[in-house]
Amino acid sequence: MMELTRKGEYAVRGIIHLARQPYGNVALLSDIAEEADIPQTFLAKIFQQFAKLGFVNSYRGSGGGFSLARPASTITLRQVVEAVEGPIAPNRCIPEADACQRSATCAVHTVWRRVQLQALEILDGVTIEELARESNIQ
Repeated sequence: MMELTRKGEYAVRGIIHLARQPYGNVALLSDIAEEADIPQTFLAKIFQQFAKLGFVNSYRGSGGGFSLARPASTITLRQVVEAVEGPIAPNRCIPEADACQRSATCAVHTVWRRVQLQALEILDGVTIEELARESNIQ
């Protein structure tokens, strides 16, 4: 079963919250955590990871916090999910070809690959900007 971990869910909610701010606006971690219902220490770790990947800017000191490092229209849902979850795959044999000795002869391997390609296509087709515009996502 392909399912986001809690970390993946928090990552998506946190970055959507930032995308709802005016571009370049610095938001306090405590405000993001409270409004997106995410434990602050967990969100801090996620955003530190996002800063290393160039999704967010981190500002220290008084008035510090986080802002998007690039427009939300250039960040896809796939990028956010894979940043915290790793490669998206319906089965371990897809991202790791040598994980299964039967990949070359397995009848279902091609199905798993098609499932992965469709999932990636869908996630690549959704930007954080689009999600931020949706009123029912927090």
